[in-house]
Amino acid sequence: MEKDCSRARASDSKEAVISVIIPAFNEEKTLSPVIQRTHETLRDFGMSYEIIVVDDGSTDKTANATLQNGAILISNGQNRGKGHALVLGIKKARGSILIMMDADGAHQPEEIPKLLYPILSKNPGVSVVIGSRFLGNLEEKAISRIHFIGNKIFNLLIKFFTGEWVTDSQSGFRAYRREVLKKLNIKSSGFEIETEMTIKALKGGFPIKEVPITCKRRRYATSRINTFKDGFDILKIIVDASLSKV
Repeated sequence: MEKDCSRARASDSKEAVISVIIPAFNEEKTLSPVIQRTHETLRDFGMSYEIIVVDDGSTDKTANATLQNGAILISNGQNRGKGHALVLGIKKARGSILIMMDADGAHQPEEIPKLLYPILSKNPGVSVVIGSRFLGNLEEKAISRIHFIGNKIFNLLIKFFTGEWVTDSQSGFRAYRREVLKKLNIKSSGFEIETEMTIKALKGGFPIKEVPITCKRRRYATSRINTFKDGFDILKIIVDASLSKV
């Protein structure tokens, strides 16, 4: 199900230039301010845009929060995973630059321009930008110790397989040129999607630019990442994506 409610834009252009894709599962308590702040940031930025929320089978008022705040609502129909939600959002997005951001308030919409500037600058070749929590301001308890260690291990494995160092391969706050995403053939359905996107971008010869971002801890509930199951899926995708063709 897709509801085109208030395709937000900052100009009269017929096509959105920037698409912000926000996967959400039961995030009614944080989603409204995230959307509102994203609107404010992109209006000030002065380029045409749209905000897409992909509701991953929420049982709360996530859908209402989306529509009431002037974003586009797309529904997974059931809880199918973050990766599935992002892939669906990518397919529906109209922008030439796609930004991915979490719905739980950990990422700061005011920092979206940090992701856009390297792509929009005259510096050739920058088509992938990752917001690195470890280069910026990581609030206390924003990441558990075991997830912090796991991230470092995954980064080392990616370095081993690709020869490239990325400080925050698991970051969900990132930007891509549309033409790059079309070439990556993303298949992940869960939290391993960021890892797959990172590896396939590196293997495809698309240099990754990292910028420092602020990461806040969740104010409601806890991380939905299952340390062992999702950790295994991430390890598996590191191997599979590293050995497969892009």
